[in-house]
Amino acid sequence: MQQAVLPQGAHTPVSDGELVRQTLAGRRAAFEDLVRRWAGRILALCHAKVRRADVAEDMAQEALLRAYRSLATLADPEKFPSWLYGIALRACLDWLKAKERTTVPFSVLDRDNKPDDYLAGRSDEPTIDQEDERRHMLAEVDALPDEYREVVMLYYYQDATYRDIAALLSVSPATINARLTKARALLRDRLTPHPCPSPPSGEGMHEGR
Repeated sequence: MQQAVLPQGAHTPVSDGELVRQTLAGRRAAFEDLVRRWAGRILALCHAKVRRADVAEDMAQEALLRAYRSLATLADPEKFPSWLYGIALRACLDWLKAKERTTVPFSVLDRDNKPDDYLAGRSDEPTIDQEDERRHMLAEVDALPDEYREVVMLYYYQDATYRDIAALLSVSPATINARLTKARALLRDRLTPHPCPSPPSGEGMHEGR
């Protein structure tokens, strides 16, 4: 029986591996599809690593260029996401080694600030106070350990699913869930003001007594 052929233009999901094979066969548009699919997530990863938006864009572009040039070395086309992640990570590490980094200080925010709201960045017209709070929130994200910071950036900034993030980082969706849960707990703890210890009483503090 002859296999039914879908009409031209019909939408059918194409795997990363198939797009890789098409690219290697000379179909450049296939790699453009891969770029559209993964560029935003690679950008988020680079931002999590270098912590500068302008540099992250350069690193993401560099990673995609390196991937295109070395695509023929990819042994398993279906593992393109984790392979691309490795390339992006190396590009960021190269930059970090070449540049002296400065740390971003962070301040404790009001406990009413909801981390998920700030991370999503969905305020239409933020006020000056909101922008200041958002900067503090991003500083707190920057202060997270790498494994937590990168999943936060992907999940909240790129709206990636657990499955997509898991494929990109070569871990299970359950691991992604655990990391996000831990990241939220760390952020909420840092955003909640803790009571300061009471100053010592004046008794016995004066000299000459």
